[in-house]
Amino acid sequence: MNPEGFLRDVLVAPARLEALLDAYEGPRSPLAELAGEGGFRRVVFMGMGSSRFAAVSIAALLRSRGVDAVAELASTGSPTRPSADTLAVGISASGGTAETVEALSAHRGASRCVAVTNDPTSELVSAADLVLPLLVGREEGGASCLTFQATVAVLLLLTGRLLGDAPRAPDLRPAVEAAVWLREERNAWLDKAVELVDGARTTATIAPAERYSSALQSALMFREGPRVVANAAETGDWLHVDVYLSKRPGYCALLFAGSRFDGGVIEWASKRAFPVVSVGASVPGATIDISYPGADDPHVRLLVETGVAEIVAADLWRRRIAAGDSALLDP
Repeated sequence: MNPEGFLRDVLVAPARLEALLDAYEGPRSPLAELAGEGGFRRVVFMGMGSSRFAAVSIAALLRSRGVDAVAELASTGSPTRPSADTLAVGISASGGTAETVEALSAHRGASRCVAVTNDPTSELVSAADLVLPLLVGREEGGASCLTFQATVAVLLLLTGRLLGDAPRAPDLRPAVEAAVWLREERNAWLDKAVELVDGARTTATIAPAERYSSALQSALMFREGPRVVANAAETGDWLHVDVYLSKRPGYCALLFAGSRFDGGVIEWASKRAFPVVSVGASVPGATIDISYPGADDPHVRLLVETGVAEIVAADLWRRRIAAGDSALLDP
């Protein structure tokens, strides 16, 4: 784990996303082999950690369009049964995640197998009929931020191909501009956001069900770098399962705006006097509002909004080390 490297990864993310979209545009796209393919009754995404997180919202998108889709833990003891009408997608940035290699291999010869990986020479590739590379290079910080963003982009493009319509690479390009803007303008909100998270005993990352991957990944970025106690929740479900934690002092919420239940979170924040950082839109009653161009586009949100947690985590990680917390230098 490298805090300076993590910061460099976070700041270079827009450029890496742009390069990925360039590679996936046109007739030489790695997705070209799927042209004309269809008839999949089921799509099963398999991965661990942030690799699976990225697929959670994509599976929800496919289900909303009538496709039976699931983002499955590769470690499950009750996996989806392989079949000729199943598209099995194994996701592993390193390509060497043992659980994911085993899970995709179980589909080999029965399902159509796809490997999504940052290493096209990895073990995962040997189990696949098609490889979709992430093309982000080495992550200097040791945290899966660049590969998470790339995985979301690749899976969005795969979804567009399966459905026979958008999103295509050009449709995702507004996310590059939005990601650049978020980083260039971060000084307007960063100090206050870091202060709130640093002063909290618990930080909740809360997102609508259709963007639950953003909450999951953001909580991981807080835990992985600065070792912040953080947990993810879906906005509506927060009102049933996580609201109880807010009764103790030292609670903070990072709210990815857009759920019809946002108001319920704010109501509890007012009652229990905990701060809320809203991301993507102005939420009445929030302590800070952080927005960016294109935040009304659901694809832009999925690709950009986790950058807020990454930027905060990178800055807080460095500050805590500077303050003498040497334990944060360990894996």
